[in-house]
Amino acid sequence: MIQFLLNQTLVTETSLDPNTTVLSWLRQHKRRCGTKEGCASGDCGACTVTVGRVEAGRMVYETVNSCIAFVSSLQGKQLITVEDLRQEGELHEVQKALVACHASQCGFCTPGFAMSLFTLQKNSAGWQRHEAEQALAGNLCRCTGYRPIVDAARQACEQRQPDAFTRQEAQTIKRLAALQHGEEQAMALNGNRCLLPKNLDSLAELTMRYPEAKLLAGGTDLALQVTQRHQTLPLVIALDGVEELKACGIEAEAIELGAGASLQSCQRFLQPHLPVFARMLARFASLQIRNRGTLGGNIANGSPIGDTPPMLLALGASLKLRRGTQTRQLPLEAFFLGYRQTALQPGEFIQSIVIPKVTASQTFHAWKVSKRLEDDISAVFGAFLLERDAGGEITTARIAFGGMAATPKRATHCERALSGKVLTQQTLEQACRALEQDFTPLSDFRASAPYRLQVAKNLLRRWHASLNNELNLLEVTDYV
Repeated sequence: MIQFLLNQTLVTETSLDPNTTVLSWLRQHKRRCGTKEGCASGDCGACTVTVGRVEAGRMVYETVNSCIAFVSSLQGKQLITVEDLRQEGELHEVQKALVACHASQCGFCTPGFAMSLFTLQKNSAGWQRHEAEQALAGNLCRCTGYRPIVDAARQACEQRQPDAFTRQEAQTIKRLAALQHGEEQAMALNGNRCLLPKNLDSLAELTMRYPEAKLLAGGTDLALQVTQRHQTLPLVIALDGVEELKACGIEAEAIELGAGASLQSCQRFLQPHLPVFARMLARFASLQIRNRGTLGGNIANGSPIGDTPPMLLALGASLKLRRGTQTRQLPLEAFFLGYRQTALQPGEFIQSIVIPKVTASQTFHAWKVSKRLEDDISAVFGAFLLERDAGGEITTARIAFGGMAATPKRATHCERALSGKVLTQQTLEQACRALEQDFTPLSDFRASAPYRLQVAKNLLRRWHASLNNELNLLEVTDYV
């Protein structure tokens, strides 16, 4: 059984297939058809809903792609859809702004935009264009009406008025608090089960008992097996209720990030410590995806084009892995064994990611090359870290790429070509040639093999220019 609020209505689900997405539940079980299905993959934003949760005694609202979020993720939270915005017969201020600015054409995408603007209004202190662009980057308008939509965002943020959600906040917090408890929960129907542990020990016990279970964190990748491939997940262990997995902290020697921390929370946490890492996370998919997707999930799925592994490899990160009562620490470069293959043992899971503080260097740079600026997958992702002695000789070079091999991988031949030398133009070109020994990339619909190799060399040259202050470009050009 799971419980959550649909706006202010308590929902108790005692018998529901855990493969049910929030979108399917809304449309098929509740006949709330304002939330649209556009892509079933979290790309277009037509299915955007708002999820509220209590944090530090206040309501925090986040946008979520309901097409790839399972209903189990709503336990103890508040779900708000476009139908809930209308209050006492009046449109919400966000809806009024969309009307006043003529921001709807065919109207199919409008509910998703309305929910993104509603959440932006709730979270913003006023109008900031960059903040609005980030909030809307995961919503596609097929009628190309972006200018009036941005105008509506500005009006909504500048003309904020208290709404029913603000007036009911204290009541909502109290009702959500009553849904929080430490007991393990479960959902089951049609032979499919989802188990919801509430702490690390419970999670460790369940993964040992059911090593064949799929671990569900944000689900932004795993859910595609259901929505795109039409497969069924017979046994899932959902991690959302394990708060210890979300903890991020600074120790004397390292930065430690919980594997269950969302990419958006990692971005906020890392901004003062690793601003380059945080800036790259701003280009990771969309805000809806970053609100759900987790750092541990981006690593554990073993994708060769994940954005975080190249940066973590360049930073010398390691993983804390837990299996039952035992834990071990494994360098990230030993974790990836092959395409979608990792060193995780049966019943083992990633507990946290550890980044040595010594690697948080001013020479750390990372760049993502993709066809679109926002909400796109990398063709090539390069991350670079360099340490030099007082004489300018390179003592440490850590260079890693995604999109260049079957796994995220360090460029060891390139690193050896740099180590022990002064970084001159000649040394740089030797390092570029060494990349040909490190990688034999594949051609696919994102990029050809020669293009990928040339881009990797050019990113190395760009890194060199950055270190020598020869790259005098605006900050936005970091978004290749």
